[in-house]
Formats: sequence, structure tokens, C-alpha cells
Amino acid sequence: MTRDELMRVSACKTGKLYKKGEVIFEEGETINGVYCVKDGVCKLSKLSENGKDQVVKLVVKGGLLGKRSLVSDQKTNLSAIALNDMEMCFIPKSEIMSDLSKNPKFTMDVLKEMANDLKDSDDSLVDMAQKSVKTRMADILLYIHDNFGTDDEGYLSIILSREDYAGIVGTATESAIRILSQFKKEGYISTKGKRIKIEDDKGLKWIE
Repeated sequence: MTRDELMRVSACKTGKLYKKGEVIFEEGETINGVYCVKDGVCKLSKLSENGKDQVVKLVVKGGLLGKRSLVSDQKTNLSAIALNDMEMCFIPKSEIMSDLSKNPKFTMDVLKEMANDLKDSDDSLVDMAQKSVKTRMADILLYIHDNFGTDDEGYLSIILSREDYAGIVGTATESAIRILSQFKKEGYISTKGKRIKIEDDKGLKWIE
């Protein structure tokens, strides 16, 4: 975007703080704009027919929510919930549409972002079909470690409930608890309440 376009968009954005566990938007809502994560982490999830909450993606600082609202009038098919205290910016759709029509480079960048989202969805579907639940659990622990880091004590900086882990890897909560307990028993991880510390990252990479 040009400097003038950025200044105009920046002038019309609004900021909002969300507490841990607060809903940013719910499945079935109409989003007339995009949310940008300024600080914190949220989860995008979808409620299945049997009432299970399937976590689709974790979105961090710099991530955008609601990109599809820019090119479609469809209601959102996902919910967004803050995993910790967050700061978000909201930019109305009306302010971005003129830039999409006038600035081809900006339009291509938005389309590339959507293409990356589709690629991630394809990869996730393949993982669900071909990898075991244990492997998917090991993958998500390593993903969180590599992308979000650890706190001062070495625990994963993103604290998820066991239900969230189950939703991410696509299994029952009881199964997720059992697998994490097995990982702990075998020395791959250690825990302190909901907090998890990776003790053997190489071992987790070889789990099948």
C-alpha cells in the first residue's frame, strides 16, 4: 500500500482489548471488516455437528482475521476466541474495498494470503488423514514451541486446555489427556498444571 493509503486506513481503524477467553466473533456472524492482532494469541475454531469444538488455527501478532469478508458477503464459518489477553485493531471493509479496486499490488498480496490459508487447510487435512493422533499431538507441541517460544521457566508460552489440544489434533479430550500423560511418562515433556515443558524435542519428532 502507498503511504497515503496506509495513513488513511490507520486513521479509520479502531482498537479493542480482549480478555483471555473472550469471544472476538462467533460462527455465523457477519464481519464487515478485518481484525489485525496487535498483541496476544487467539484460536479459530468450528463447532462440529456433535458439539465438539475443532480448533482450526492459532493466530498471533500480525495475523489477520476476516480476510474473506473483503471479497464475499458470506457469514463467518469460524469463531475467534482470545487465548490470552489481546489487543486487536479493526478496519472497516468499506475503507479497504477502494484500495482493493485501485491498487493491484495490494489486491495480489491479499489473494496470496488467502492462497496460503488454503494451502494450510490442505496440509491440515492430509495430516488428519495420514498421521496418527500421537504424531499430531507431538507436532502441535513442537509447533507451539518453535513459533511461540517459552516463558522464563521453559514452559510453552501458549497455555492451552486439554480440550483445546484435543480440538487441534482431532480427538476426544480423554484421548488427548492419555497421550500427554504417556509423553510425560516417557520423558518427552513435563507438566505443571496446564503448563507444558518440552524435555526431549528430538524424541517428539520421531513419534509415529
